[in-house]
Amino acid sequence: MFCYHKKISKKEIGPGVVLQVLGTGARMNVLHWNMADKSKVPLHQHPHEQFGYVIKGGFAMKVGNEETVLHAGDAYFIPPDVPHEFEAIGETEAIDVFNPIKKDIPEKL
Repeated sequence: MFCYHKKISKKEIGPGVVLQVLGTGARMNVLHWNMADKSKVPLHQHPHEQFGYVIKGGFAMKVGNEETVLHAGDAYFIPPDVPHEFEAIGETEAIDVFNPIKKDIPEKL
C-alpha cells in the first residue's frame, strides 16, 4: 500500500542506469529511474503500455518514428509493441508505470 523510497533497494542495470521497483498492484507496476548524463536505455519494445514522468533532467527519446526531447515536468505514453529508446540529458530521474504488469524487469541493458 505504501512505498518508502529510501527503503527500496537500488540496482544498477547498465552504465549510469539505476532502477528501483517501487511496487506492483493488481494491474500495473511502477519503476523509478536514476540515470547519469548521456546514459542510455537502448532501443527495445514490449507488449506493455508505458507511461513515464520526468522528475529531473531530461531525455532525448525515440518512440516509433518520432524523436523528441523531454525535460523535468514532461511525460510520455508509449503504446504496446512500439520500439523506443532513451538517452539521459543531465542527471535524470523518472517514474515509469506499466500495464499489464511488466514481469521481465531487465537485469542488464
